[in-house]
Amino acid sequence: MFRVTGNGVVAIVPARGGSKGLPRKNLRPLAGHPLLAWTIAAARAAASVNVVLLSTDDEEIADVGRGLGAEVPFLRPAALARDDTPDLPVFEHALDWLERERGWVPELVVQLRPTSPFRPVGMVDEAVALLRARAGADSLRAVTSPSQTPYKMWRLEGRLLAPLLGSIEEEHFNAPRQRLPPVYWQTGHIDVVRPETIREQRSMTGRRVVPFVVDPRYAIDIDTLDQLELAEWLLARDTVTLVRPEPSRRCA
Repeated sequence: MFRVTGNGVVAIVPARGGSKGLPRKNLRPLAGHPLLAWTIAAARAAASVNVVLLSTDDEEIADVGRGLGAEVPFLRPAALARDDTPDLPVFEHALDWLERERGWVPELVVQLRPTSPFRPVGMVDEAVALLRARAGADSLRAVTSPSQTPYKMWRLEGRLLAPLLGSIEEEHFNAPRQRLPPVYWQTGHIDVVRPETIREQRSMTGRRVVPFVVDPRYAIDIDTLDQLELAEWLLARDTVTLVRPEPSRRCA
């Protein structure tokens, strides 16, 4: 049972049991380890993290998480594990439990999603240090440059196309990419949030969000079998340096 006194950092790994696109995806093997293991390994490798907390509604995931070194002191209510459940109530639930049962309010909350398993060594510590250095910021979010710019994307208005950004008269969609404003896509690797942002603003981001730019090579999000196979292929090529689970944690 973990004990923390004073300020500290909690890394929360949300991993519910249900998944429509890739059933039981958090337990699917990736290079011989449960997908969940890659994220727990990155959290445990971070010197700045005091507690690695797994939030799940699933007994099997909880057991695997404990075996991987995460704290799983509660099961998340089923009402907070639906397909359409947003992050906010999940994190409110975890923070409320920590304060009520352990008397602890962390300095910072790190969200690490199991579906983004590629994290370079030092990523978590660097992100925590960056938000700590920005006292006026509410949160930090990992982003990267997208392969396509939204200035060349469209939406439907009835039976016609309308530009996603700007007006039809501005014709951003016909401009050279080099003349368009730089944009970023959130990768899901890591969010660092102040507890007061979650509790007082009732938001996972707040209004002042620090960017944490990630190399696009690490930006893989696993929600389908094809994406899982792509991750396997990338790992087999060994082209990225990242935090890997310990050999003893390999699944059968």
